[in-house]
Amino acid sequence: MTTSNKSFPVLSMIIVSMVFASTAFATNGYFTHGVGTKNKSMAGAGTAHPQDAIDIANNPAGAAQVGKQIVAGIGIFSPIRDYTSSESQANGMGGAFTIGPNAIDSKNEIFFIPNFAASWPLDEKNAIAVALYGRGGMDTEWHGGTASFEPLGPGTGVATLPGTYGGDNAGVNLAQAFLNLTFGRQELDGKLSWGVSAILAGQSFEAFGLRNFAGFTETFASSGGMEMPVNLTDNGHENSFGGGVALGILWQPNPQFSIGARYTSKMYMSKFDDYADLFANGGEFDIPANASIGIAYKPADHVVLTFDVENIWYSDVDSVGNPVQNIFGCPTLNPGSMDTSVCLGGSNGAGFGWDDMTVFKLGVEYATSEAWTWRGGISYGEQPIGSDQMTFNILAPGIVETHLTAGFTRAVQNNNEWSLTLMYAIDKSVSGPNNFDPTQTIELTMHEFELEFAYGWR
Repeated sequence: MTTSNKSFPVLSMIIVSMVFASTAFATNGYFTHGVGTKNKSMAGAGTAHPQDAIDIANNPAGAAQVGKQIVAGIGIFSPIRDYTSSESQANGMGGAFTIGPNAIDSKNEIFFIPNFAASWPLDEKNAIAVALYGRGGMDTEWHGGTASFEPLGPGTGVATLPGTYGGDNAGVNLAQAFLNLTFGRQELDGKLSWGVSAILAGQSFEAFGLRNFAGFTETFASSGGMEMPVNLTDNGHENSFGGGVALGILWQPNPQFSIGARYTSKMYMSKFDDYADLFANGGEFDIPANASIGIAYKPADHVVLTFDVENIWYSDVDSVGNPVQNIFGCPTLNPGSMDTSVCLGGSNGAGFGWDDMTVFKLGVEYATSEAWTWRGGISYGEQPIGSDQMTFNILAPGIVETHLTAGFTRAVQNNNEWSLTLMYAIDKSVSGPNNFDPTQTIELTMHEFELEFAYGWR
């Protein structure tokens, strides 16, 4: 089978639009457990074991190793999320913001996630590659429920309003897409490879049902309550663009062993101006830096064992890492304070309070013949949401920790192949007090499934 050069730009545009329209990736926090069908089959353990052009997203040095190839894949991803809130002793009185009691499932559970990559050797040592994929995001939509509070202040009477936060249906929708443009080179007779990627990133975001947090914004507090925020919620989708770089190295001292390392910088993104009253620093929402190191070992010609460690620096992105407790220094909630920077939208504005995340990944590959290769893997990383960060994280419950994966590749004619992977993220629950009503408990629960197909042309 051959692929026409004329079809390349058409296919690229289709994949771009599909990736940017896909809206739910929430496995290791809000990063995927791997990139590419083969890599996902091994739970993402592939920094030292590049197999496809798409693996430049896992280690740019792979561009110099995978040869000439085009690969396209599509994943069917299903995150199952719900939250419950207990009975409250305050019931919205005394300045409390009581959620429910509610027991709600998120409405969005099926998403289609494409990827595409191509690689071209330039000569015996140098190669270029391109990859397009989604990595990161969240889509929740909570219908129903109630919230109770005193809208005119303590002692003025409790109102019970529809919706998780009393602003009707609530949720967020974050989509992220990445385009990696990569150069790779071999050194030392092929024993050492390195690569560098320029990464272009795009985001689309929407939030709704949050209007009752208007009084906790910097816009409201700095105006003495005279100005209502217009860039907090229910402003539809807004796009953000930016980028960063990735560096990778791969060393194979002998045919049985290899070690790889990859660092991806923070993606500096344009601000979400339509949500400048929600995110810290006036709508700033950068994408955190992450890095991995891995080894691959071949005890036999038909067997590969891989092990990776990945770290994601969520805490370095203020909108994600700043704790919700910052908001209690806002003058609206603390009349003795003059610091509006800790209000929503301020330079130190309250966020989701996510910790950094370290993920351990173990994979195995076993070829039973020239036509069939089987893979499996497991990964574990302590989820990033603390039990003292529950209220805002109803919007973004990225709490699963353990992924089980399996898959295979079937070689067909003309050195082409198709691959499949399955993933199950084991059910995980996190609970803690409502930050705005400590007399009630909020519990978040989540598990996930994914099925992905890919086809590769050599």
